[in-house]
Amino acid sequence: MVTTLEELKETAQDKLPKHIGLIIDGNRRWAKKRNLEINLGHLIGYENLKKRLFDFFDAGIHYLSLYILSLENVRKRNTKELEYIYKIMVKAVDTIINESIVKEEKVKFNVIGRISMLPDKVRRKIEELIKFTKDHSQNFINLCIMYDGHEEIVDAVKEIVNNGIKPEQVSTDLIKAHLYTKNFPPLDYVIRTGMDDGARISGFLLWDSSYAEFKFRNDFWPDYNKEMVIEDLEDYIRRNRRMGQ
Repeated sequence: MVTTLEELKETAQDKLPKHIGLIIDGNRRWAKKRNLEINLGHLIGYENLKKRLFDFFDAGIHYLSLYILSLENVRKRNTKELEYIYKIMVKAVDTIINESIVKEEKVKFNVIGRISMLPDKVRRKIEELIKFTKDHSQNFINLCIMYDGHEEIVDAVKEIVNNGIKPEQVSTDLIKAHLYTKNFPPLDYVIRTGMDDGARISGFLLWDSSYAEFKFRNDFWPDYNKEMVIEDLEDYIRRNRRMGQ
């Protein structure tokens, strides 16, 4: 049995997913379970995310999409909690810009969603992050913020209509070329944590997940560790992806 990420990369590179989506769920419930402030759950979740990203890179995964904040989240969270989440975002950008490993691993960040809805300070920070990593070309991270999968498709259709494209010219490739994720390959694997009450993807990259494999975990995101990363990648390798055949 493979026991390290490096071994996975060496022995199963051709079987590993190229693009993984992470639905990071359970920060709030993790905190509640421990009688802690909700915001502490978000902070611990953020600290864990920094570690896990490079676990996937170590395994040879070069494309990651992270469901950070959905439009539905924004509608349901109170102002105080959202303000704390925004503070974490600002802190995260400052950390990334000062983190040498981001340069060494040539990590390029892309942020997708209704970014214009963010507070000005947060939006400017995100623009700073995109600019800082724009020339990186080895590892790629999509941050889904103020994101909704239906709205992504709506925006793509609007762009197609505004460009005057005729109906007979519309194809799946054309639609993909107008999605937020136009520079990313389709999803191969979606992992969702904190899924103890069902199995759903909550509007995450609906177009790109059409033929993805799914893994739903009861574990809350702050508890998601390197051993679970290995376990999930090994699970993917064992699956038979028929891709509609």
